[in-house]
Amino acid sequence: MPKASDILGMNARNQMFTSQNSSRAKRFGTSKYATKVLLENKGIPTARVFGILGTKEDINDFPWETMEKNFVIKPSNGNAGKGILIFKRQDTDQQHWIDTLGHRISRDEIILHCFDILEGQYSTYGATPHVIVEERVPIHSKLLKYSYKGTPDIRVIVFNHVPVMAMLRLPTPESEGRANLHQGALGVGIDMFSGVTTFAITGKGDPISTLPDGKKKVNGIKIPSWTTLLNVAVTAADAAGLTFCGVDLFIHEEKGPLVVELNANPGLSIQLANHAGLLRRLERVTDLNVLNPEHGVKIGQSLFAENFSDKIKAEDGLTIVKPFEEIIVFGEQKLKQETTALMNTGRFRSAISIDLAKELGLIEVDDLLWFQQEKEEGRVPVVEVTYKLKDRKYTTAMVVTRKLNKTKHQIEIGRHDLTGLLVGDE
Repeated sequence: MPKASDILGMNARNQMFTSQNSSRAKRFGTSKYATKVLLENKGIPTARVFGILGTKEDINDFPWETMEKNFVIKPSNGNAGKGILIFKRQDTDQQHWIDTLGHRISRDEIILHCFDILEGQYSTYGATPHVIVEERVPIHSKLLKYSYKGTPDIRVIVFNHVPVMAMLRLPTPESEGRANLHQGALGVGIDMFSGVTTFAITGKGDPISTLPDGKKKVNGIKIPSWTTLLNVAVTAADAAGLTFCGVDLFIHEEKGPLVVELNANPGLSIQLANHAGLLRRLERVTDLNVLNPEHGVKIGQSLFAENFSDKIKAEDGLTIVKPFEEIIVFGEQKLKQETTALMNTGRFRSAISIDLAKELGLIEVDDLLWFQQEKEEGRVPVVEVTYKLKDRKYTTAMVVTRKLNKTKHQIEIGRHDLTGLLVGDE
């Protein structure tokens, strides 16, 4: 579990991070209506909208009979899953619809529910409520066996254009198929580098290792289209002008990641699901100069990679490496070079000599992740490096150092990148 000093509390969230969002940006975090308009205008992937209804006349005039299958009705300014109806298909009489739990609901009941939304019954925020009718995103085949009746979603915390933490929310019988922790869904932490799930909690915050059926493990689930999903999340946050927010996404089998909504004041239980503190991660990216969403994603994946995912991959046995190994380092324009690397458990982050980095074209502006202080060298760049060791490719963040210009080896592999490897004798 994380150190107490690394945990972000509600007061710190509100005073230090939520407060960095402008009033204009915050409205995207409180209004699904404003968010939908923004996403569609910016061409950011989101669920298809069939209608946004603002009056009782709009509701009565809406062509409900044309809604044959897979649609959702939701309030524009609700939260915690309140007021949402999710339908799988239309009944044969075209006057009733079957929801995801098998309930049969009439046209009149749907219209009455929409009237309740307009009257503010499910509203949390002060904006004028609207009824949103949109596409229901079916469960992705890779996640189907883990989810009960409803579509799971992914919450990504974005700060300063960097994705810093993420959580898969799995519907359960207790949540009645809703991906909402307050209603009983599970929260499952995700390794930022690999998109592989790590730890999990119940809606009440209790740690768990299996689904409610007691059979399927919650760790080791690979999230589809992971890097694309992170890029979409950061792009959506940037489009809204939100410095700090939670971005909720579904994964469509064919369309890929779709933004569901933005939350300018995201919940904090994501820390329990990841066994990691948000405060520490947010502080690490506070002053970084992030060029674009792709750059932000590279930073997030490099900074917040977990050892857990490597342990999952290494369950079939450790790979033994010698203290010095010959590796291939890949650069720009298909450049590559064979060189000697030292397996250095005495340093945390891997390092590359400045001469080799320059030779491979790795110190271009586009390749810089961030700068960090190094003893005796001051402020040095950190770049993304791909190398091949023992027939396996690795991509990681490496410190660029002058010290390795003077040694026989030009690469040092730190313990951050040695998980799953056993350093033996010569």
